[in-house]
Amino acid sequence: MTLRVLEIIFFFYFASHIPITLFIDLQALLPGHVYPQPLRDLLRWYAEDFRDPMVLDPPHWFKSFIYCEALLQTPFFPIAAYAFLKGGCKWIRTPAIIYSTHVATTLIPILAHILFYQFPEKPHPGPQTQQQRWMLVSIYAPYLVVPVLLLLTMLLSSTYNSPSKPGSMSAKAKKKK
Repeated sequence: MTLRVLEIIFFFYFASHIPITLFIDLQALLPGHVYPQPLRDLLRWYAEDFRDPMVLDPPHWFKSFIYCEALLQTPFFPIAAYAFLKGGCKWIRTPAIIYSTHVATTLIPILAHILFYQFPEKPHPGPQTQQQRWMLVSIYAPYLVVPVLLLLTMLLSSTYNSPSKPGSMSAKAKKKK
């Protein structure tokens, strides 16, 4: 995959995250009256059809991830979308490493919960069969795969991780002399 293709994938990932977060994910934190009925219905449809009770009645640990998404990640989404749409913006490297590491780390307990927790049938049914569990994992998986791909790109791409030129010194090294 070329770097530009990856940047376009990252752009769409971050751009799509803005409405998903604002209109769907934050419903777990904000009072119901904030959202129009069609958005509340959309969330309920998703939760019922894909058997994801965490979005309707999030456990405290899951809610803490949504707070992180609201306060830390959401301001980053338009900045990252801009950087990857433009392409080659070296200044995005460190924030992208922090973001991707944080998100990939949060997805591990989410996926483990989906795969191994024995969800009760009430009040909101969770996945009961392996097929239902893997369907829900497939919904969450891109939020692990894309951040890992982003992290690897930031660490390994010569565009974003260009080594210093031979013979050049950093400002810190010059001060020591």
